[in-house]
Amino acid sequence: MRFAIFGDIHANLEALTAVLADAEKHEVTHYVCLGDVVGYNANPRECLEIVRNLDCPVVKGNHDEQASMEDELVGFNPLAEEAINWTRDQLNAEDKQWLRDLKMVRQVRDFTIVHATLDTPHKWGYVFNQLDAAASFNYQHTQLCFYGHTHAPRAYIRDGSVKSQLLDPRAGQKVFHQQRQRGPAPRRRLARVLRPLLPGQATHRTPPLGVRHLQSAGQNHRGRPPAAPRGTAGAGEISWFPV
Repeated sequence: MRFAIFGDIHANLEALTAVLADAEKHEVTHYVCLGDVVGYNANPRECLEIVRNLDCPVVKGNHDEQASMEDELVGFNPLAEEAINWTRDQLNAEDKQWLRDLKMVRQVRDFTIVHATLDTPHKWGYVFNQLDAAASFNYQHTQLCFYGHTHAPRAYIRDGSVKSQLLDPRAGQKVFHQQRQRGPAPRRRLARVLRPLLPGQATHRTPPLGVRHLQSAGQNHRGRPPAAPRGTAGAGEISWFPV
């Protein structure tokens, strides 16, 4: 059994398709999504349908939450707010209900998944340093937790103290690992792969994604959403490991 863990897709169909194709090539058997399926880019319905058809564990992201609501947006920058309003218009009632029903935190076999933080997942806080990570460790009941949201690669280890380092889970350590996201075009590589999780060993690779495909992410629909800022191309990392 091999899990592929991905998140922060942000409606980037080209990136999501490339990542899942690469996962299939490497014989992944199970998928896990860390949220923010929609937001920013041009294919929210298509990406949502793909993730829903995977029938895999998914946690709710802040863009998923806001896109599924009718309330006034709070806490979003102007560009993100415009993208969310556009996304709301693209989703039907069934799509929005599916997003609303997503859980904030889930345990999948012997690891945990969350979009933001474990201590206050509904407040959409960011983990940028050891102090932020320490708060989540207090609520982590598995050795390994994967999270998204920050769009920056991080692995925090608690082994007496909390420190940031390459992912290398050993007995007695807890790991809080962030999925990396890169964006937007032109970037030749979008998804980094982590495999396999073995004591004392973690190997990383990046499946290729052509500039042509990345540039098309915001151009394949008439009436497309506003251009995403740097760092929001979507589907930015996939991690996998055997269990």
